[in-house]
Amino acid sequence: MAEIKNPGVFDVGKPLPAQFSKYFIGQAYLNPLTKVGGAIHNVTFSPGCRNNWHIHHKGGQILLVTGGRGWYQEFGKAPQALKPGDVVNIAPEVKHWHGAAKDSWFSHLAVEIPAEDSSNEWLEPVDDEQYSKLK
Repeated sequence: MAEIKNPGVFDVGKPLPAQFSKYFIGQAYLNPLTKVGGAIHNVTFSPGCRNNWHIHHKGGQILLVTGGRGWYQEFGKAPQALKPGDVVNIAPEVKHWHGAAKDSWFSHLAVEIPAEDSSNEWLEPVDDEQYSKLK
């Protein structure tokens, strides 16, 4: 296993549990920070790691970038490069993905927006050809 290079300010945590890792290409790590008022997790992505396209139904999510370089993309829009200090507000029902740049570890806080009957719908992987074109 490659050495973990924590780019963020919070502990990396443990490798994603199987229930989530199947929706990621590459290795990501999860450190739950709190569940009070809504779950907040530190998520760390190894270089090239990204999650599948997915949708947060009813609740939405906020990403607070804490380290490294990464990407965020909403379906039908151009990818956005992410760096420490960036904030991404993801509205409910928006298909999107996020993850590390090919050559950088990447870390963000994932803040789940509480909502009654909220859920995540995991979809198809991000196309390798499109991902490889990201600079």
